[in-house]
Amino acid sequence: MFNDMKDDNQTMDRQIPVSVQRKRKLKKAGMWAGGFLAVLGIATWLGTQMITSLDRKTLIISEVDRGTIDVSVSATGTIVPAFEEVIVSPISSKILEVYAHSGDSVDVGTPLLRLDLQSAEMDYAQALDEREIKHQQMAQLKANTETQLSDRKMQIEVEEMKLAGLEAELRNELYLDSLGSGTRNRVHQAETALRTAQLQLNQLKQQFANEQKVKKAEMKMQQLQNGIFEKGLNEKRRTLDDAKIRSPRRATLTYIFDEIGSTVGAGQKIAVVSDLSHFKAQCEISDSHSERVRVGGEVIIKIGKERLKGSINTVTPLSQSGAITFTVVPDNMSHPRLRSGRPAEIFVITSIKDDVLRIRNGSFYSGPGDYTLFVIQNSKFKIQNNKEGNLLVPREVKLGECNYDYIEVISGLEPGEQVVVNDMSKYKGKEKIKVK
Repeated sequence: MFNDMKDDNQTMDRQIPVSVQRKRKLKKAGMWAGGFLAVLGIATWLGTQMITSLDRKTLIISEVDRGTIDVSVSATGTIVPAFEEVIVSPISSKILEVYAHSGDSVDVGTPLLRLDLQSAEMDYAQALDEREIKHQQMAQLKANTETQLSDRKMQIEVEEMKLAGLEAELRNELYLDSLGSGTRNRVHQAETALRTAQLQLNQLKQQFANEQKVKKAEMKMQQLQNGIFEKGLNEKRRTLDDAKIRSPRRATLTYIFDEIGSTVGAGQKIAVVSDLSHFKAQCEISDSHSERVRVGGEVIIKIGKERLKGSINTVTPLSQSGAITFTVVPDNMSHPRLRSGRPAEIFVITSIKDDVLRIRNGSFYSGPGDYTLFVIQNSKFKIQNNKEGNLLVPREVKLGECNYDYIEVISGLEPGEQVVVNDMSKYKGKEKIKVK
């Protein structure tokens, strides 16, 4: 027994081999390393799971390219008939009959409704009688004028004959006086009578000239009064004709006041005829862009996905509520997409920029300036479906002018890169977004 205990103590005092110790240390280090890698892997996996993910189908992605931009400013518009005429009642009257209804196609002169014209017709008949009286007064004035001037002219002729006789008498007295048969007193009497007759003749001539001027002025005044009356009479006749309400053009009746028996006032709208085969756009734009809106300027009319070219026809310079109005005439005024009352987006082209970097226009854009846009990582070099190309990263980008399709890129993007043009404001602060 003593020997066995001795052998055991010797065994315990014996040292463990170095190779065994090394194996034990490596085993322990491997266990620690394995645990660390496992923890690191779990952390990485959790971090990946916390990255925001978006469905590719919800994104509008534009590739940066070079091209032309027709720089424009946007306005709102409504499609309206190109030709529309409002018919108003020319007199205060009552509607007796209605001959047409809204939606009817009418031609020039088509009766629309009948007003009570009894009072207007009586006024016109009375005016005709007054015109006849004025014509008679004018004729009487002419006759009186001719008679008075003729009498005055006759008096002048008589005085001229008297003057001629007195001149002959003076010559005789002078001749007798030269022979010694006459007297100086008789010569003096003859000279006095001649001078008196000459003065009377001059007076008559002056009176005749004055009377001519007065009569001419009276005739002119009467003619003016008659002309004014004639214009009033023509206006009454025109009003009476207009009161027989008829269509002024070939068009569609879009409104009619068809309440028989109702009273309408002078100037009240009673019908509207519109040409529904040709259209224009009634537009409104902020007055801050007023200097860019000019007659003849080119525009694009956007109705849904359809784009039509047109030009500015009229501009109302008066600003109301911070906006000015203008009308646009499409190049094709009868395009099938044009319908009365349909809203339209209007883009007024202000300039053209060639060979500029550009991206598609998107809802995020509110004007030139700095933006934070999300770019597909490595999109210039990787296929979009590759794993490395499925991350969106934010980037500071400077944008310039725009049109209805594109936005000018001033800096921050390169040709070939792909950028999201959705409104991504709710993802502000995200360092990266995963695309499913």
